[in-house]
Amino acid sequence: MAASACLASCKKVDNGFLSDTLRYKTPDIYCLRGLNVVQSDAIDLDGSTPPMSFEMLNLRDSSGKALPPEFTTKYDILAFKSGVTFDVNADTTIELLNKKREKRNVLPYEFNKLSGQLTFNRGALNLPLGIYNFDVRATNVRGTKFYPSLGRINVIDPTEDDMFKLEDNANNAFNDADGKSTPMKGLKVKFTKVSAEGARIILKLVDKNGSPFNSSAGEVIKRGDRPTFENYTRFHPITYNDTSMVCDFEVAPFPLAPYVDATTNWNHLIYYRIPSQFVLIDGFTPHAYSANVRIAFDIKLEGTFIVEYKMPDAVRTP
Repeated sequence: MAASACLASCKKVDNGFLSDTLRYKTPDIYCLRGLNVVQSDAIDLDGSTPPMSFEMLNLRDSSGKALPPEFTTKYDILAFKSGVTFDVNADTTIELLNKKREKRNVLPYEFNKLSGQLTFNRGALNLPLGIYNFDVRATNVRGTKFYPSLGRINVIDPTEDDMFKLEDNANNAFNDADGKSTPMKGLKVKFTKVSAEGARIILKLVDKNGSPFNSSAGEVIKRGDRPTFENYTRFHPITYNDTSMVCDFEVAPFPLAPYVDATTNWNHLIYYRIPSQFVLIDGFTPHAYSANVRIAFDIKLEGTFIVEYKMPDAVRTP
């Protein structure tokens, strides 16, 4: 009897729990090349006892071949300094911005050993497109387990929806004599990624034949006190030329913040007028009507882009 009681009381009690079915929310993890930071979900512990630690093992391509060298190559990237906060309302010059940034030589991705999260930085631009599998080893107070093919890294290029959001594309015929406005056809918008390099927007206003209005020769002018492209630039002045307006914006997204004046939150709206001597509008008295353009857009990553707004019912007359 005493022996039985001893056996019962001396039975080993297992510490904690380590699930056999740890998992990501989805095994597919997406690396969008060019975005500043892309972070995966953490590993779901499935009731396992924290704290946990994780190791990524056997990162390989989809056919099981050796990993491309770009995954283990360090690249120079510009990043905000650790512990520093960027204030969009205060850090409005390139000098103030650069005080908070530094160049780092880092791998294009980082695996968080405490959460299992994968974070990709701008260096991931160099990663070859493809699918890459990896295993994970997890450890907690209960012990260690191996999880084969727990995740798949999908290295892809961002789509237009990932890069660009159209917010407004309105146009009105403005009667120079009485100041009345009549709706024109909505502007047709074309977004083009030129390069992953730099941080530049080339904004074009063009007629239905694709002829660009010359912003350096008075063909594109401000509309009173309403915001223009310039109101959303922070670090460099706008360059005006015979085909476009060019903004070097440095830090994504663009715009960094809404434009708010003493009375109005304009959000991202941009207003321009094409004076009547430079435009013929279908169905309206020649050279009696100006074109009042209202546009807005959001670009979510750095690179060089063309944003073109076309007037489908107007012709430029320089």
